[in-house]
Amino acid sequence: MAEQRVLADQQVDGDKPDAVVVRDALGVGVAVGLSGFAFGVTSAGSGLTLLQTCVLSLLVFTGASQFALVGALAAGGSPLTAAAGAFFLGVRNAFYGLRLSQVLKLTRAVRPFAAQWVIDETAAVALAQPTRRSARIGFVVTGLSLYVLWNLTTLLGALGADAIGDTDAWGLDAAGPAVFLALLAPMLTSATERAVAGLAVVLGLGLLPVLPAGVPVLVAALAAPVVLWVQGRRAGEGAR
Repeated sequence: MAEQRVLADQQVDGDKPDAVVVRDALGVGVAVGLSGFAFGVTSAGSGLTLLQTCVLSLLVFTGASQFALVGALAAGGSPLTAAAGAFFLGVRNAFYGLRLSQVLKLTRAVRPFAAQWVIDETAAVALAQPTRRSARIGFVVTGLSLYVLWNLTTLLGALGADAIGDTDAWGLDAAGPAVFLALLAPMLTSATERAVAGLAVVLGLGLLPVLPAGVPVLVAALAAPVVLWVQGRRAGEGAR
């Protein structure tokens, strides 16, 4: 009941003016959208064609998964392993969708189109709003601005890859993960979340020298069940 009152369509105390929501959403969309240039360069440098690079941004449209895919391919990983790593990173968007469906309350006709924009940035902006109206505005403005700019800069990056040369020398291959971490870090508010993130980092980085490219990302996904299992054991022992 409390959440329904907060997310009501009518104006309530603490609601943001539409102009403020639009400004904040555009800020996120533009800031993150520009990193599509880094993806375009990195993708072209990993051997993907211009068409393949642009289709990835048009259809996949989830930066961390896209960078994981082309990064694994560039490191010599198999297409299957690279795709699997990208898939597991993208699964988080399904959980965002479950939460956003309750907040946005979109019609069935609109949901399939809105699903394409369910990513870290749109979820973060929408869930930060005090009412359903402002959440919808934040979601649409962030999604639209980011989708358009990400695809445009992907195209420009892929076209300019030859002029830039070695992407590793410029550090552009790290732009996507850096943006993802910047968005994720403020969301790690509990000890469990920080433990999962820390263990995932240890697994991912620690296994890089011994496993094929793309596989460490898959193994790092085991961090969540491991931490939850340990916490369950501790809770059980404490109950005794």
